[in-house]
Amino acid sequence: MKTLILFSTRDGQTREIAAYLSSELKELGVDSELVNLNRTQDIEWEQYDRVVVGASIRYGHFHSAVDRFVKKHAAQMQALPSAFFSVNLVARKPEKRSPQTNNYTRKFLLASPWQPDACAVFAGALRYPRYRWYDRFMIRLIMKMTGGETDTRKEVVYTDWQQVAHFAREIAHIPRK
Repeated sequence: MKTLILFSTRDGQTREIAAYLSSELKELGVDSELVNLNRTQDIEWEQYDRVVVGASIRYGHFHSAVDRFVKKHAAQMQALPSAFFSVNLVARKPEKRSPQTNNYTRKFLLASPWQPDACAVFAGALRYPRYRWYDRFMIRLIMKMTGGETDTRKEVVYTDWQQVAHFAREIAHIPRK
């Protein structure tokens, strides 16, 4: 049996975090499989003994595929030990890195039919040179309003990898249902 790690990413940081979680779980003796949630149709749930979902925020919202997936598979996910992680730039501020203090994650969990056993919020990455002009402009405006990096030549990774490793240990120790 193994852990299914599903991710929804916009610019790749959520995929990197999911891959890091997978690597950390392997170090703990837990096998896992990474699957892009936006590209999967059917999940063979009987192959997995736990599930993790990671999703990124863009302009205040998770990708619509995340909501659709959770609604469609809530019963299967609720039956397994499960975890959720959110990735967003608001979490670059330490006081916004918990499910209780991160508005996006809190709203998602309140509206979700699935209630994971563990939850985390990770700071994402700011990758100005990779963005389309509109996204670069809008994200720069948001960062200016919130006191963040505004140099559009820069790429800044805010992810706290030790926090991700700690979450992997938490996932590995979620009791079976």
